[in-house]
Amino acid sequence: MHYRQRTLERAAACSGIGLHSGKAVTLTIKPAPINYGIKFIRTDLQNNPSITAHFNRVVDTSLATVIGSNGCIVSTIEHLMASFAGLSIDNAMVELNSYEVPVMDGSAGPFTELIKTAGIREQPAARHFFIIKEPIVLEENGKTVAVYPGDTFKIECSIAFDHPLIGQQSFAMEINDDIFETEISKARTFGFLDELELMQRYGLARGGSLENAVVIDKHQIINADGLRFQDEFVRHKILDCIGDFSLLGMPVLGHVIVNKSGHGFNHAFLKEFFNRKESWETKIIRDKHDLPAF
Repeated sequence: MHYRQRTLERAAACSGIGLHSGKAVTLTIKPAPINYGIKFIRTDLQNNPSITAHFNRVVDTSLATVIGSNGCIVSTIEHLMASFAGLSIDNAMVELNSYEVPVMDGSAGPFTELIKTAGIREQPAARHFFIIKEPIVLEENGKTVAVYPGDTFKIECSIAFDHPLIGQQSFAMEINDDIFETEISKARTFGFLDELELMQRYGLARGGSLENAVVIDKHQIINADGLRFQDEFVRHKILDCIGDFSLLGMPVLGHVIVNKSGHGFNHAFLKEFFNRKESWETKIIRDKHDLPAF
C-alpha cells in the first residue's frame, strides 16, 4: 500500500480508436501536482475544457462510463481509470483530441504499460482514504454491490451468463500494484457476436473488433488466440469495478463484493455511498500505524 500521493515521472502518449465512436484519438498523460486528482482535457475543443474524473460528473453508463461538464464529454474512461487506481496514481492530467478514450486492446494493459514506462513519482503529501465503518449494500433485481470494513482494498466479484463458455465465475483478490498489473489489467472486454453485429448495424461499437475484445458466438470464442485467463470474463468485470470505484475520488479501504453488476449499477452504488456518510470517514494515512484496526 502506498501512503504518499503519486503521479507520473514524465509525459507519455498513445494512439488508437474509440470502441464506440470508431474515431482516431491520441491520448497524452502528463504529471500533475499534489491534490490535482485525475482530469481529462479536450485539446480538440476551444479553450481546452477539462472534466474532473468524479462520480458526480458521470452523464451516461449505458455502454461505457461517460463523464461530462458544460456540454463537453469524455467517453469510455473506465479502463484508463482502472490503471490509475490499480497503480495508485492520484494525480494526472489526461489530454485527448477526441471525445472517446482509445480502446487499445480492450483491456487496461496498454495503459498500465504506458504509465510504468513513463515512471511513477512519489509526491511529498499523504494520501486520503475512505475508511468503511459499517456495511453499505445496494441490491436490485439480482444485482448486488456492497462494501464492508477492512484494512486493505479487496474485491470479490461474481458473474453469471447463460452461455456455456462463461456460466458462473467468481474471483476475489486483494488489490495492489503488482497484482493489478499481472492478474487484472490484461483482462479484455467481451461481447457476443450477434449483439456486436446488431450494435454496429445501428452505428454503435464502430471500433469494435477481434483486436480489442473477446468475441463469442453460440459455441466458441472467435479470437484466434483464445483467452488470456481461463476466467478472463470475471477478471474484466473486476477491472471495470476498479475503474468505476476510482470515481469516488479517493482510494477505499474495505472489502467490495459485486454480483452481476455493470457500470450503471456500480454508479448507482457510488451515489448510495455518498448518501451514507455515517457509514464511512475520510482519513489521512501516513504509514501502517494509521491503518484502521479490525
